[in-house]
Amino acid sequence: MTASRYDVLGIGNAIVDVIARAEDDFLVAQGMHKGGMALIDEARAKAIYDAMGPATESSGGSAANTIAGVASFGARAAFVGKVRDDELGRAFAHDIHSINVAFDTKPATSGPSTARCYIMVTPDGERTMNTYLGAAQDLKPSDIDEAQVAAAEVVYLEGYLWDPPQAKEAFVKAAGIAHKNGRRVALTLSDSFCVDRYRGEFLDLIRKGTVDIVFANEHELRSLYETGDFDTGAKALQKDAKLAVVTRSEKGCVVIGKDGMAAVPATPIEQVADVTGAGDLFAAGFLVGLARGKDHKTAARLGGLAAAEVIQHIGARPAVSLKALAAESGLAV
Repeated sequence: MTASRYDVLGIGNAIVDVIARAEDDFLVAQGMHKGGMALIDEARAKAIYDAMGPATESSGGSAANTIAGVASFGARAAFVGKVRDDELGRAFAHDIHSINVAFDTKPATSGPSTARCYIMVTPDGERTMNTYLGAAQDLKPSDIDEAQVAAAEVVYLEGYLWDPPQAKEAFVKAAGIAHKNGRRVALTLSDSFCVDRYRGEFLDLIRKGTVDIVFANEHELRSLYETGDFDTGAKALQKDAKLAVVTRSEKGCVVIGKDGMAAVPATPIEQVADVTGAGDLFAAGFLVGLARGKDHKTAARLGGLAAAEVIQHIGARPAVSLKALAAESGLAV
């Protein structure tokens, strides 16, 4: 196997996040399901933007947030995702390049505009997302660079990308290249509504070994196995997956391997400001740990550290150097 050029290569939706604070009443008035993610069209995107309060814009997208976390740990990171050659697309590219992430996907010169996600953060820190996928849906198998995928220690795939058919093909192509080159493939289930839509296909990816590592939270685990019981879901996932990690908010996480399960406590925090990106940043820490040869418990502690940092401020990307934070916590990578 050739030496890796990247620790983690992420493939996902290239999205610009538009984040605003909102009361629960606003969600009800807008017909939004608190804590969920709804796919919307351009007209609905405009209506939400007109109705919401003052907002901040930042580059986002689940896998892109994970890759931003990987880079913050000082690891070598790359991202594949589609933007349009427009103002938001240029902002996305600028932001991701500025944090030392390789991003070479050619922008679309026609078709829908760059994707955006309107995120409402309620006073309890919960986030409710409304996503216009736009150009992100146009990711194609031809956007996957074989040499780049082959050079990544771990290829990380975003479950949200399973919606557009061509992106799905790109995803499977990348997994095949990774395995052909002795690399590992990770999948995040993204959210329980996503799992509801693609339960059978996700289970297929896991059982057939298309993915080696699965990230889920409790809601996604329960949705995947259609059970209300955590232990039942965890045992089923242990049977199906080579390696999985299930995050449990303040309870920490459970690492599930063929040789057993290990609970790892959450990193203590002072206050929750915004849970946007908690799962994405957990994945970043865990994947950096894996890519750097750490054991699963240490990788999970790195994930917990990154998740704890991101939920204590508004926004889905680290506000401080995760590399420095890890070193201070005795978890140097």
